[in-house]
Amino acid sequence: MSAADSPLLKTPLHALHLELGARMVPFAGYEMPVQYQAGLIAEHRHTREAAGLFDVSHMGQLKLIGPDAAAALETLMPVDVQGLAENKQRYGLLLTDEGTIIDDLMFVNRGDHLFLIVNGACKAGDIAHMQARIGSRCLVQPLPDQALLALQGPQAVGALQRLVAGVEKLVFMTGGAFDWLGTPLYVTRSGYTGEDGFEISLPGERAEAFARALLAQPEVKPIGLGARNSLRLEAGLCLYGNDIDHTTSPVEAGLNWAMQKVRRSGGARAGGFPGAARILAQLDGTQPVERQRIALMARERVPVREPAELRNLDGQQVGQVTSGLLSPTLDKPIAMGYVRPGFATIGTELFAMVRGKPVPMEVVATPFVPNRYHRG
Repeated sequence: MSAADSPLLKTPLHALHLELGARMVPFAGYEMPVQYQAGLIAEHRHTREAAGLFDVSHMGQLKLIGPDAAAALETLMPVDVQGLAENKQRYGLLLTDEGTIIDDLMFVNRGDHLFLIVNGACKAGDIAHMQARIGSRCLVQPLPDQALLALQGPQAVGALQRLVAGVEKLVFMTGGAFDWLGTPLYVTRSGYTGEDGFEISLPGERAEAFARALLAQPEVKPIGLGARNSLRLEAGLCLYGNDIDHTTSPVEAGLNWAMQKVRRSGGARAGGFPGAARILAQLDGTQPVERQRIALMARERVPVREPAELRNLDGQQVGQVTSGLLSPTLDKPIAMGYVRPGFATIGTELFAMVRGKPVPMEVVATPFVPNRYHRG
């Protein structure tokens, strides 16, 4: 039986989604809620104004255990793992030997182990890759029985701290162990919406009870994958499989900020990761990139979606849209895509081809909507 024929998996909140009237769709091998009865626009706005609860239990959770775990993980990523303080979180990139992106992920130093969250569609491959490459140096332990919830929005902290005292002391990209009615939680102040918020890892058998307790708070409503996508695009954040994949280098993707100085040329632990020669040369400017990720805003109210062709003023194809939609916050079409380097400057005018007609767009800076992370 092929993966396409396999029955869809269900998260621990599946019955709750159906009870709440969710429209379910296949996503990353799971049956997931794309939206609830309020609809995508209302859910998006509710998250920006109050607090939205997302089921992200389809994502992969795992531990790397052992004294050599941080050094081992550094052999797979161009990121400072060994310098990460306890209960701090960082964004990471697993790389192919060619220096392209296998997956993007989040990792936390939890003291006696590293805790990783990887993309749902990539998790089996990611875990196999880590076991093959560093399984002899540390224990790679998948956590298939853990659920993952994201509570996002400006009122998330008020709703969560009523149930879990102390979470309000966390700042962006930090985490801690907490307890809810005897249930162990690991909470990070992070998310993928551009808003303040939290991601909560907990045992799957307790996920529904905890989700119901959160939904009982007046600020909180359930939010589907549709609004999760529009929120992350407004925040200028990449979606694996759309904006980054195994053909993209981190430098082409504009993820230079994710590669700390200690791992770059001249740094104390420079290189030593897959594709280092190529990536360091691209960072140093000695090897030009063939394309660059850009952000675009349309000058007309015509939604531009992937994989629309991008053309220059002369009508020549210079790139392609990788994510695009009508921004619920700005009420304007926004997009991300890749273009040849000469067309990536802020202010450049390009045309997206929509049903054979050119839609004028301008290269802009990200985020499209200012982020509101709580940095303390």
